Amino acid sequence: QVTGYLDDCTCDVETIDAFNNYKLFPRLNELLESDYFRYYKVNLQKPCPFWDDSSHCGMRDCAVQPCPSEEVPDGIRSGSYKYSEEANNLAEECEEAKRLGAVDDSLSTETRQAVLQWAEHDDSSDSFCEADDIHSPDAEYVDLLLNPERYTGYKGPDAWKIWNSIYEENCFKPQNVKRPLASGRGDDGGQMFYKWLKGVCVEKRAFYRLISGLHASINIHLSARYLLQDTWSEKKWGPNVTEFQQRFDEVLTRGEGPRRLKNLYFLYLIELRALSKVLPFFERPGFQLYTGNKSQDAEMKHLLLEILHLAKSFPLHFDENSFFAGNKKEAAKLKEEFRLHFKNISKIMDCVGCFKCRLWGKLQTQGLGTALKILFSENLIEKIPESGPSYGFQLTRQEIVALFNAFGRVSTSVKELENFRNILQNMR
Repeated sequence: QVTGYLDDCTCDVETIDAFNNYKLFPRLNELLESDYFRYYKVNLQKPCPFWDDSSHCGMRDCAVQPCPSEEVPDGIRSGSYKYSEEANNLAEECEEAKRLGAVDDSLSTETRQAVLQWAEHDDSSDSFCEADDIHSPDAEYVDLLLNPERYTGYKGPDAWKIWNSIYEENCFKPQNVKRPLASGRGDDGGQMFYKWLKGVCVEKRAFYRLISGLHASINIHLSARYLLQDTWSEKKWGPNVTEFQQRFDEVLTRGEGPRRLKNLYFLYLIELRALSKVLPFFERPGFQLYTGNKSQDAEMKHLLLEILHLAKSFPLHFDENSFFAGNKKEAAKLKEEFRLHFKNISKIMDCVGCFKCRLWGKLQTQGLGTALKILFSENLIEKIPESGPSYGFQLTRQEIVALFNAFGRVSTSVKELENFRNILQNMR
């Protein structure tokens, strides 16, 4: 049911399917299984900033198993958010100098300058996400491969409240315009909503479509890795076609399902575009995926660059130049609104009652936030020097891990769609 061109784009569904499923997905999967990308540091203990919420999902599938720190590779653990062995040593030297309360003369002026710039960057306001303080005692490493995103049984009013808060308060939507299929309301088949959406500027429409695409992607993961059998001897996870149809079938969702899936493809294009744009940052010889295992680090950097070059070769990229292109003052104001709305959504993730859903929600919003940061930093990325520190544009390890894992989730969704399509055809 989902074919042809996507709104606001020159791209079509079939081109994305072929590119993702046969070229990009297998390579990306291999990268995400490597040590650098599988360990993500997260604080799952932060209180919900918007409402009093102590209700946590008590089901065992909601739990997250953190890593004992000795299992995390040394290179990631030591100063995990810098970029190479030299950078880690440099950061440690600088911390030591700060502790002694004096400037260490053994650090060259250039080095001191670089460290100051790092600190400045880490506090800068170009971020689209409320990032966790990874130095907090509550922040722990999680092995993403041991805590896969799948159906946990977390649903009902608590889950609905999260999505409702995201759509109603953060998607630029006026209160009097009702979302299609919103429960308990007279529904006009979404006519009023889509009339409103068509009438807003491209940036606000894109914002809604990104959130809807993220929602669709998460629902596909839950339908594709559903708990099919739960006995004392074994648990069996796999695709649940009924669950998938309830969320996406054209008839059952009164036309809404295919729209959600088109928004998933839109999200794919935005994140793919960001990967194609950020290539110069990763291409520098000084950048390493530093875990401490030299041969694996070199191999993974090679694979990473192969994926980014592949992303760049995609023939029908989204053209983000239409964003914030009008009156300079108005554009700057809108961009700031866009950033703050997205930042708010990243904070809402601390209200998710299921810890596994919270983990993947935080990771995927941080990944999309990082993609947006890349798209809006194009001028800075173009100025990155080939060697030496990149002052103007920087990504922390957290942002890098979130960016690729978030895109990995969207890429998996596109692949799972093909699987559901095949199952449904065989059922007919």
